[in-house]
Amino acid sequence: MPWPSRKRDKGAVADKKEPDAKIAKTEEETSDKEEDEKSAKPPAGSSKSGWKNWKKKESESGGEESKITYCHWLLKSEPESRLEKGVDVKFSVDDLKAQPNQTTCWDGVRNYQARNFLRSMKLGQQAFFYHSNCKEPGIVAIVKIVKEAYPDHTQFDQKDPHYDSTSRKENPKWSMVDVQFVRMTKRFIPLSEIKTHHLAHKADGGPLKDMMLFTRQRLSIQPLTQEEFDFVLSLEEEKPH
Repeated sequence: MPWPSRKRDKGAVADKKEPDAKIAKTEEETSDKEEDEKSAKPPAGSSKSGWKNWKKKESESGGEESKITYCHWLLKSEPESRLEKGVDVKFSVDDLKAQPNQTTCWDGVRNYQARNFLRSMKLGQQAFFYHSNCKEPGIVAIVKIVKEAYPDHTQFDQKDPHYDSTSRKENPKWSMVDVQFVRMTKRFIPLSEIKTHHLAHKADGGPLKDMMLFTRQRLSIQPLTQEEFDFVLSLEEEKPH
């Protein structure tokens, strides 16, 4: 029995090498616009105190300056029911926790840049599980990569809403990874709060200044630098704004 399908991509442009590739229709065209509108007016306040506290913790722990590399990830998924070609693509963190060994394949990605990010993932790397296309989007949990990229079976399943008739088994276009639940974040970290810090960091050079969640909003698979991951994770220790 196939795994439930995850949130898909449409927003980013396909690789120039494959201009005729069919990309499955998804909610990406509207969901991130809705999310951006919901977070257009971030709550009052500044991220400076949070950033200072985070930097203090870094210095106290003797942490070395982070290299500018992507070693963590943010994975978007829809926690609320939505039918796509008659199939419910809902998949919340509770759905993940209900899977055998709390593990699932992250299938159905149909955007080339997101696919390439999937192929870059390494065993053991951690990612934020992000609830998207819902009343209040944001980070709810941490997962880890337990199997590196391999062919996504849904591209060959004619009954699946993300079937791709142009993909061949001898040369599959689409990949997926397996992820396993690690833990819930100590509190829900909403998009609006992360955006507050992003806007402040754009002005003062903080770690979230270039966060892809705001520069490439529509991608459902997004890389994070160590600095970005650590800062966002530190927010779970802060009182919500």
